[in-house]
Amino acid sequence: MEKDLLIKVEGVSKKFCKDLRTSLRYGLRDLTGEVLGKPASMELRPKEFWAVKDVNFELRRGECLGLIGKNGAGKTTLLKLLNGLIKPDHGRIEMRGRIGALIALGAGFNPILTGRENIYVNGSVLGLSKVEITSRLEEIIEFSELSEFIDMPVQSYSSGMTVRLGFAIATAMDPDVLILDEVLAVGDASFRHKCYHRINKIMKDCAVILVSHNMSQITAVSSAVGMMRAGRFEHFSNVVDGVSAYDSDNADKEALSDAERVFTTYAPVRTAKLIVRNETVAYGEKLDVELHTDLEAALPGVRLSFTAVNANEQSVMNWNSSRSGKPMDLPAGRSILRFSIAPVLLHDGRYRWNLWVGREGSIEVLIYYMRGGEFHVQSGYQPVSDIPYLPDSSGFTVEAG
Repeated sequence: MEKDLLIKVEGVSKKFCKDLRTSLRYGLRDLTGEVLGKPASMELRPKEFWAVKDVNFELRRGECLGLIGKNGAGKTTLLKLLNGLIKPDHGRIEMRGRIGALIALGAGFNPILTGRENIYVNGSVLGLSKVEITSRLEEIIEFSELSEFIDMPVQSYSSGMTVRLGFAIATAMDPDVLILDEVLAVGDASFRHKCYHRINKIMKDCAVILVSHNMSQITAVSSAVGMMRAGRFEHFSNVVDGVSAYDSDNADKEALSDAERVFTTYAPVRTAKLIVRNETVAYGEKLDVELHTDLEAALPGVRLSFTAVNANEQSVMNWNSSRSGKPMDLPAGRSILRFSIAPVLLHDGRYRWNLWVGREGSIEVLIYYMRGGEFHVQSGYQPVSDIPYLPDSSGFTVEAG
């Protein structure tokens, strides 16, 4: 049996004006035209632009659409259209069932009311009776972990506390459609994991739209991806393909020379170069790395730190040679230090690396690569965490060059 169709978007477009005074004038004209039954024009007037243009997609019960794209691409505008906060200029939106939405930090909260009172207000907006809200009250408070603060005014809450309460309310009211805009970007790691678990639990009974710039969050819960580019919408039924498109759009297209990549080196280091041997690595496999150096004098007790950085400039993998339990000595002259980093537990995409080399037990810097080269991960299995992890190291060898 085919799952219920809960969201249907057909040719939806929305334009805005960059100038307030001009916008008010256009708004008056459009309102007059609407009263007279004249259809809105698809032509842009001076100072107007398309925030959302000709968007089409469907979402059924049990599906989660990860909505991604650069800042200003139209994601939040699309969510406001779906939630009925603004009206499309063209097109049609069908939303079926109860809608739970958290599209702005603190949206829908009265800052003067307490957390408990805001639960009742939000529940009433969703159409629940006082008895129904009361039956869910303890579950909401327990999930938000705010029992000590639930009778304090919301205006005294931190951003993390506000998100906890908002997410708990939006997901506990048995919504048919759940819309979340960057809500998992705030809060500690343990609460984000609770959110992942809650979304996966309720997703079989509702349709979810999740907006995030964190691709680990998208791959953790999404069944499909919608990519926004300058108001245009592209649908990817394969999550990995959508994430790869996002990474490609956000990748630094400029080629960097070795001179630009080496941020600094200090004596006795004359020259240094790091090479990632396998530019493409499968999920769970090892990354083979070589550090070529030319030293004026031998360096005993050297420590290395290798960091993988995603398209959002977030550190997602941190490797340190001290975890191997053995110090490394580099001889004078030319030499090659070979080592492996394993396992690589990153979602499909391209990653830049940074490298720091110093002395064991000291903060002295010898080599620092900033915005180094890239490597590509081919991931058949998607990790469920966006927390940087610490892989092991193995296979250390040093040989004269």
